[in-house]
Amino acid sequence: MADSSFDIVSKVERQEVDNALNQAAKEISQRYDFKGTGASISWSGEKILMEANGEERVKAILDIFQSKLVKRGISLKALDAGEPQLSGKEYKLFATIEEGISQENAKKVAKIIRDEGPKGVKALVQGDELRVSSKSRDDLQAVQSLLKEKDLDFAVQFANYR
Repeated sequence: MADSSFDIVSKVERQEVDNALNQAAKEISQRYDFKGTGASISWSGEKILMEANGEERVKAILDIFQSKLVKRGISLKALDAGEPQLSGKEYKLFATIEEGISQENAKKVAKIIRDEGPKGVKALVQGDELRVSSKSRDDLQAVQSLLKEKDLDFAVQFANYR
């Protein structure tokens, strides 16, 4: 019998992020406490740019955006927000959406699977994802639940379960 396998990936649905950003922009434009403050959120290339006339307001924009991401099922671990910076009279905050598992994070996950997972489960790094295979599907499900319990510092999803 062939081995069963699944991939551990860290991907974010770009359309969902776009929808969350549009919802946040709409809320910011309608809220009374943001009137006349120059508050905005938008794409700036691959980054998300948040602007307002005060540091606290920029952080409030980030908070609104984070709540919209959570409602859309996107893990906040995928959002990498910097610190507010003063630019002229405005504060700006840049955030990026992290995708893919770095080599060092893939090695950490593989080590967790090797050390704490069931015997006979193999983890193989393939670019920015990790392929986990085993003869037993039950072992693969045990690995998935093991990784869900771990508090990894990046978002993971399980794909291509065969």
